Amino acid sequence: MAGGGGGELQLLGTWSSPWVIRVRVALAMKGLSYEYIEQDLPNLKSELLLRSNPVHKKVPVLIHRGQPVCESLVILDYVDDAWASVGPPLLPADPYDRATARFWANYINDTFVPSWRVLIRSTTAEQRAEAFKSVVPHVETLERAFGECSKGKAFFGGDAAGLVDVALGGHLVWIRVVDEVSGTKLFDEDRFPGLAAWAERFFDLDAVKQVMHDAGEVLKLYKGFLAK
Repeated sequence: MAGGGGGELQLLGTWSSPWVIRVRVALAMKGLSYEYIEQDLPNLKSELLLRSNPVHKKVPVLIHRGQPVCESLVILDYVDDAWASVGPPLLPADPYDRATARFWANYINDTFVPSWRVLIRSTTAEQRAEAFKSVVPHVETLERAFGECSKGKAFFGGDAAGLVDVALGGHLVWIRVVDEVSGTKLFDEDRFPGLAAWAERFFDLDAVKQVMHDAGEVLKLYKGFLAK
């Protein structure tokens, strides 16, 4: 794997975090080697994490040559800039297309995920039905965004996965696990054929296969969360 060896590149994360998976997918796409340092956030935040991200004290944190970079979308931007000549680009070259990709990545962070998180936390059939109803319009928006951004190709990024693909794709295992428990189907192939087909293609990427969390382990974690 290219670059990043010898302690030059470290990633602080937790195995189940979709935000961390975003970064791990991007690093795999770039072919970068790095030291992964698992964090036990509920019990004891490491001194390295507290020093590296004193503002939010959360993961992911990418440490490159001793310098920490925080927040998953910021890290993806950094990776694309720092290793511009390595592996496929995460952002397109055209300024307008770059701005559009950043817009939709932020939409996923700021609008889609907060709405979907209500479904994650729902424990009754009534709560789940209401939460699902509330998140569907945002999925409709993402379906339209996929059509516009992909221009009929395989990914939001066109022929290859890019920033928006990684931003949304990091949540796919959790989406499927929540669907299984809740009896929902967020990316229904009849209602959202573009996103449904895109999700299968994303899962099939070699970089994703290398790092994506195990659905069975996420399912156990989620059931434990609901039990509490």
